[in-house]
Formats: sequence, C-alpha cells, structure tokens
Amino acid sequence: SQAAKMKLKHNINPILLQFINFIVLLYSLVTYIPWYILSGSKQAIAKAKQVKARPVNNKPGGAYRSVNSLHCLASVLYPGCDTLDKVFKYAKTKYKDKKLLGTREILKEEDEIQPSGKVFKKVILGKYTWLSYEDVYIKAVNFGNGLAVLGQQPKTNIAIFCETRAEWMIAAQACFMCNYQLVTLYATLGGPAIVHGLNETEVTTIITSKELMQTKLKEIVSQVPLLRHIITVDGKPTTWSEFPKGVIVHTMASVQAMGAKADTGSKQPSRPVPSDIAVIMYTSGSTGIPKGVMISHCNLIAGITGMAERIPNLGEKDIYIGYLPLAHVLELSAELVCLSHGCRIGYSSPQTLADQSSKIKKGSKGDVTTLKPTLMAAVPEIMDRIYKNVMNKVNEMTSFQRNLFILAYNYKMEQISKGYTTPLCDSLIFRKVRLLLGGKIRVLLCGGAPLSAATQRFMNICFCCPVGQGYGLTESAGAGTITEVWDYTTGRVGAPLVCCEIKLMNWEEGGYYNTDKPYPRGEILIGGQNVTVGYYKNEARTRKDFTVDENGQRWLHTGDIGEFHHDGCLKIIDRKKDLVKLQAGEYVSLGKVEAALKNLPLVDNICAYASSFHSYVIGFVVPNQKELAELARKKGFKGTWEEICNSPEMEKEVLKVLAEAAMAANLEKFEIPVKIRLSPDPWTPETGLVTDAFKLKRKELTAFYQTDIDRMYGKNVK
Repeated sequence: SQAAKMKLKHNINPILLQFINFIVLLYSLVTYIPWYILSGSKQAIAKAKQVKARPVNNKPGGAYRSVNSLHCLASVLYPGCDTLDKVFKYAKTKYKDKKLLGTREILKEEDEIQPSGKVFKKVILGKYTWLSYEDVYIKAVNFGNGLAVLGQQPKTNIAIFCETRAEWMIAAQACFMCNYQLVTLYATLGGPAIVHGLNETEVTTIITSKELMQTKLKEIVSQVPLLRHIITVDGKPTTWSEFPKGVIVHTMASVQAMGAKADTGSKQPSRPVPSDIAVIMYTSGSTGIPKGVMISHCNLIAGITGMAERIPNLGEKDIYIGYLPLAHVLELSAELVCLSHGCRIGYSSPQTLADQSSKIKKGSKGDVTTLKPTLMAAVPEIMDRIYKNVMNKVNEMTSFQRNLFILAYNYKMEQISKGYTTPLCDSLIFRKVRLLLGGKIRVLLCGGAPLSAATQRFMNICFCCPVGQGYGLTESAGAGTITEVWDYTTGRVGAPLVCCEIKLMNWEEGGYYNTDKPYPRGEILIGGQNVTVGYYKNEARTRKDFTVDENGQRWLHTGDIGEFHHDGCLKIIDRKKDLVKLQAGEYVSLGKVEAALKNLPLVDNICAYASSFHSYVIGFVVPNQKELAELARKKGFKGTWEEICNSPEMEKEVLKVLAEAAMAANLEKFEIPVKIRLSPDPWTPETGLVTDAFKLKRKELTAFYQTDIDRMYGKNVK
C-alpha cells in the first residue's frame, strides 16, 4: 500500500519489535471503544468515505460539481455584499472592535558577521501590536480619499509593489472602496518585468516600501515615464535627490492625513459594481514575460465564498499568519477569507517566520512562536523544507530516540490511513515538532504547486492537523478545488469548490480522454463566477485560454491534466507544457520525473530537461549541501563546495542515487535522467529561476544552463 511505502525504516531487534507491537495492539484495543464514542471520529470516517462531487449529467466530459452545490453554484458570501467594499463594511460592522491586523515591533537590529566574512542582518522582535476592524476601516477610507486628492480617478490603475504587511491590505481595501484598479507586482520580480507591468498599465502612482524603493525602484524609475507619485508605507526614505524631476515621494501617513482633511461630503464617492475590475494581478509565470490577470469584484467574492466553505468552524477564534506574497492569489484570497470571517491576521515573512529563520537572532522568538496561529497557508517548497529539516534532526538523534520517533511515526501513519487519531503520540512524541509552527495549527492550506505524498503525510503526522491541498490559478481567482479536512488521502487536490464546476476535455496528443477507465482523464477546465475577465491588453491570449459556452458560462482552459476519482476528487497527473516528445517518439512528463526525485534527502531542487532532437532526459540539480558533502567524504573526494558540484565523479555518484529512486518510483527507463549538472547555488525567486511560489521557470533555467545542456547533449555522448 501507499502508506507502507512511506513508512520510515528502523533498526530494532525483531524480538523487541514483536513485544512493542503487542503492547501497541493491547493499548489500541483498550482505548478504541472510549475514543470511538467520545471523539466524534465516527462521523469524520463516514464523511471521508462520502462522495464529494458528482457529474451534472451522464455524458462523457460532463462537469463535476460539489454535492453541496449541485443545483446552483455559490457566488456571494453574505446577502447583498456583491463587491469587496461591501464585504469589508459588513465585517467592520459585525466585528468592530475585534483585532484584525497585527505587526511585530522591531526592538533591535544588528549585523552578524559570519565565518565566511558575509554580514547577515539579525533582528529581535517584540509583541504583536494590533489594529481593530474599525481602525483598519478608517485608515483605508482616509488613504482612499488622500489618493483622490493626489488626482487618482475611479476605474484607473494604481500599482502596489510591496512586501506582505498590514499596509498592503489597508491600501488594497482603500482601492476596493474607491473603485481604483489595483495592479499587483511581486516584490521579487526582476527589473524588466516590473517596468513591463508599470508601463503596460500606465500607472501614475505606485505604493511601495522604503527598502524596495531604494533597491528595485531606484534603478528603473527613469524607464517609467508616466510615474508621478511614489508612496512609501513605512515612513520617509533617507534619500530624495536621486529620483527624476516630476516624481514626488509621499509617505502613506501624509496621504492619509490629506484624506482625513479632504472635504468628501459634497462629492458622492464612486462605488464599484460587481463586474468592475478589483485587481490586475501580474503572474510571475513559469514562461515568458508576466501577464496581467484582470480579476473583478465578483470573481474574488465567488472564490473566497468557495474557499471559506472548506474550512470548518472558521471564525473569531482563528489566527492566520500572513507571510506569503500578497501579490500571489493564494495569499490574497486566504487573507480576504479571514478578514470576512472575523479572524485575526498576524504578519510575518519567510526570514522571520520561525525561531530558526535567517533573520531571527539566536535565542529570540520567531513569529509563529509569538503569534501561535491556528491557520496557515504554505507553498510545497516551504513544507518540503520543514520536512527535510525535521528528518535531518531525527537522523542526528540517539538510536533510542530515533527508533522511538520512527515507531510512533509509522504507528500514526497506519492509524491516519484508517481514519483514526492518536492523542497519546501527539502529546508525547510530536508536541515538540508541532511547536515549530507555534503548536496551535488546526488547518494547513497548501497550494501553488503539487505537494508530494510523503511531505503531506509528514505534515499530517508531525503537526497533528489536516493539510488542505488546493488547486487554483490566478486566472480562476485562486479557486478550483480544496481537499476536505477529514480527507486524509494523499496526492489529490479534492473536489470542486461550491463556487465552480470542473470538466475534463480530451487531449489527443497526450493520450488523455474523458472516456478513459477506471478514471476519466483530460485537460482541466474550470467554470463559474470565479473565472476571471482575461488578460490585460492581451485579447489574443484571452481568447486562447478562456471560452464561453452556450449558457453564457465562462470556462478557463488550465493546461493541466487531471483525472476524477469515484468520490469526485481530482488528481493532477500531468501538464500540457511539461510534455516533451523524445527522438524515438516516447512522451516524457518532466513534472512527473521531478516529483519522483524531488523528495530525496540529497536533492533540494531539480529541473528535468528533454529535447525532441535527443533520445534521453537530462537534469539540473540543486543538491543538499550537508548530504552531498557527506557523500563526497564517503567517496574520498576532497574539495570546496564548488569543486564538489563541478566534479564529474560526484555527478556520477548523484546519478546513481537518482536512478535508484526513479526505479523505486516506477519511472520508465527513458524517463530517468542520464546526465546531470549539480548547481552550487540554490534557486530562489531573487535569481529569477523560480517563481515566488517556487515553481520552476523552465525558459529561464534553460537559458541559464544552456552551456551545460550543450555539454550533456554533446556529440561525444554515448
């Protein structure tokens, strides 16, 4: 079974193991009946086995809908709240003095010199200070009015290029209220991509932070001729002189002060209608220059209505930690879900998230420890990192501790796969691991890319909470599917949300048909109110990716290949763009090859590559420094980190490990990489080789490693 494959290996004496198994069996028998009666798990097990979505008709390719919205798709969160400003006003009235947005104060900043000579900035942070719903509402109203004083007109574009923080959400709410179209750009986008987004949307005002203004914006501001106003969210910058004539720098506080003084009584504010554009979201995109996705008020409201339905008992007791980029649809949607349900949002960053994070001074507390969130969203890259870190710590334990952890891990995995819980293991063995994320997490939401079964199961076991895997695109306002909290199966993304329906379209070239047995397969099409308006100033691409059927329903052609299981849950099995035909005619799915090899302890990241002019697959690998250094030591190879990575001898050793794992994952012989390049440097969004959600940018990676590709496909290759 799949669970058996994911079990950890121990080295316990067989006789002792028999005795331990007998004790565990005895414990299970004694505790089963009281647990079954008291825990309410009978209902959870029944729910997990239920059909979650059904096709609306019996025709092949018929759309699947959630059983909770078979007759009518949901599109509005609260009656009469059909635009985002109305949703916030409703929440403000209902939760007036309740805490909404939290930020930690910086107590101390210092430079820490590393043995290598590099200087790392470290911070000591204090408690979270909170703004109530009423505070945020007033700040947003004043900011919106202040922007009007600066000349911002309704239905015109305004850009935000800023890290995830409370001011980002305040600025967004101001724009929603005044019907300004918010152009969002990732803080990690490269210069040319930022220039493209700002010029294409013809913005005259950009909201940013001091740091981004003095690093990213300073270099490109002269290439954005229409720019007139720069607003910094965190006070006055130190240098003013370097900006071109005609560009005025304001602080957010000064714009809010202008807005508070402005006489708005005589002028009726221009409120949005549901079809008005709320956000033009530039996707960092795994291919080419970023595209601006036009997302309307009703698109976002439908999406957050669907998402909220999958989180049970969502409400005022919940605390969400916001650290992913708000320019990413996953984070923006998750925060809008929280804001509309009375939850608190505490802000963080990947550099200050945990006690061990890079910016946190040793001995002081990371954000999760201070905030103790109950809800958290993550991209697989972050979960994979936690998984590897914990497993490395397990390997460093004494033999007794390691075997105890492994026994508890394997026992809990068996219990979870049957739908049972393990309170004793949770409190005795996994409590410490759980504290890595604050100790209170009750739902982890994962999206942005596929999550491996091993990582998902690890999070279920060690963090003692369900992992809701989601599937959605910027083009579907982030909504598509999310697994239900009592569904502990792995490798699937759940049933369609109540706001949308999903159908599978035949893709002949890849050999996927919606008549396939046992599961219908094909390209995933998403339909519903959450499907966005299209791409900004790109009619041709909009016509290619979006269609409208005879009933007026809008459909998004995702380019992803999926299959529907008997209970109505979707599994992503391929991607159209990832399919390469080899010289001999075999099709290779690069994503499938990467998924099979990415979770090896030796591999931090991997990109498979194939060319139709050649008969084999090659790969670029970012190795795990600790694991590769250990492998080099075992093989007697001495040298610096760069020398190890550039060594043909070490490439061969890593290839052996990859080949073993590929065989174990049942990859075909032609799918296994034959040659690799070891990269000494990690791929981060700053390098431009991966997106903000850490998805591979194949085009950029291909260009970056072109010399290595030529070498690996050289004429002398046997």
